[in-house]
Amino acid sequence: MPSRHHLRVLVFLILAQGFVFASVDTDFEKFAMNLRERAILKVEPPTVSTQTPSPLGLTRYPWKRNIVTTVFWVGEKPTRNNPVPNCKSSWDPEWHQSFGGYDNPDPGARRGFFPRFSPRQNPFYVALPFNDVTRGSTKPESRRVIPWFREAFEKEGNSVCKGRWVAIRRGNRIAYAQWEDCGPFRTDHWQYVFGNERPRPNLNQGAGLDVSPAVRDYLGMSGKDVCDWKFVDFREVPPGPWAKYGDNNTFVLQQRGANLFLTDRNNARGARR
Repeated sequence: MPSRHHLRVLVFLILAQGFVFASVDTDFEKFAMNLRERAILKVEPPTVSTQTPSPLGLTRYPWKRNIVTTVFWVGEKPTRNNPVPNCKSSWDPEWHQSFGGYDNPDPGARRGFFPRFSPRQNPFYVALPFNDVTRGSTKPESRRVIPWFREAFEKEGNSVCKGRWVAIRRGNRIAYAQWEDCGPFRTDHWQYVFGNERPRPNLNQGAGLDVSPAVRDYLGMSGKDVCDWKFVDFREVPPGPWAKYGDNNTFVLQQRGANLFLTDRNNARGARR
């Protein structure tokens, strides 16, 4: 039978132990709360998208999906399904000469993605069915519908579309090219090029995009295929075979330190930051 003294000691020890546990629990709780407050203070504020919406309410820039895509080339002669010869473009009456020769689409007459000669312009090029200038004047709708018009406009009658970069996707491959001509078939369909409309019916099953032999070969296309495409700013374009050639090529101009298009100068600055 424990004495009264032993009982007092036992009770004291139990109470002391409880105090220690309570003290430890309290300290741990304070420590945990302190960590939580520090974590909350370190949480970054939510980011806000800085993408500029186009005048038509579209993000910059959405993919145009499942577009019938055909192949065209500098120097192409007219055919029933392509009645306009491609010795000149909508923006260059001497396109064949400016390019440096005939962009032969025959794979046996090419060096990889390139013609046998060194082209003077980017062999990765496309055509879309809108022209922002006519008879030396800027079309009135251009100011309203082209998302980058304000940042790229320099003077009346100068195209802000020529040379613009485009991404073309087929399967899991994406090629990048510059907009160098207008078509197929139309030069007035801004509702499709910059808006939500689909390409309108034409002799090539409603084709809404023409691509060069270089784009065709990079994507592994047949003569007529279905691709997605969208506009891209130059700072979004990664290095690739599309960066190698061309007096009109932003990559080449940047390497030379030459004067770039106004919009490309801005994009190039953004890429260097």
